[in-house]
Amino acid sequence: MNELARWANLYLLISAAAATLIGLLFVVITLGAERFVQDDPAKIRMYLTPTVLYFATVLLLAALLTFPNHTRFSASLCICLVVVAGLVYSGSFLIGWRHKKKYYGLQDRIVYSMLPSAAYGLRIFGGVLFFHNPQRGLTLVAAGMLALLALAIRNSWAIAVDVVSYPPSWAATLK
Repeated sequence: MNELARWANLYLLISAAAATLIGLLFVVITLGAERFVQDDPAKIRMYLTPTVLYFATVLLLAALLTFPNHTRFSASLCICLVVVAGLVYSGSFLIGWRHKKKYYGLQDRIVYSMLPSAAYGLRIFGGVLFFHNPQRGLTLVAAGMLALLALAIRNSWAIAVDVVSYPPSWAATLK
């Protein structure tokens, strides 16, 4: 499809960025593994999982949109299916807040649930619009992908700062 072919370079660039950043996030976690607080590992997991999934949904959608021989229907369907899965995940975070109050404040709710939901909403609107107006639809999908990528980068930075703010476990033995 000619409309998707014009966007292929952007999707390749976005997918390469998302894949690279997933790898770097794993490197940060591996290098910082000795700094995790052993009495509260659920906190790190609760911040890591959404960030990795934001990168992964950007990567998955970019990869799906570079498939050859898409029709408008198949491309729109790919966009909507990936985005609905992301919306369900972000919605589960919003619903589960009352059980996780000791971990999350208002800023976390905004950054880990509300803003990603808005980015997913922008992409689903773009996926539906793509069926009728491909260029405008793909513009909204790309904007949503870039917004989610930016949020995941912000969250990765927050995780990296949090990980290095704890002293390594071996430092306690030196005191």
